Amino acid sequence: MPDTDDKITIESVTSPHHVQHVDRRKYTAMHHALLKVLPAGAPGITLADAKAKLLQHLPEELFPGGGKAGWWLKAVQLDLEAKQVIGRTADKPLRLFRMAG
Repeated sequence: MPDTDDKITIESVTSPHHVQHVDRRKYTAMHHALLKVLPAGAPGITLADAKAKLLQHLPEELFPGGGKAGWWLKAVQLDLEAKQVIGRTADKPLRLFRMAG
């Protein structure tokens, strides 16, 4: 059975009552990288631009060659939106930004 200290519970803005338990180190690394590259306030940057910029901030030992970064980016994005840490624009393409506060 995995050690609960190795896992973190995340939510999703698209499925409010559903939670997942994911690797704490990968979540934390992606969380820090995403917040580092997102601008404060709208209009923000596209998801593709965010991914391109955050790859350089991810530890190679957790994301070798950027592998699985797309999945982790989406998981962290939806969790941070559920927690109202980041927001998105309503237009296309979707743009992300850090919320004030």
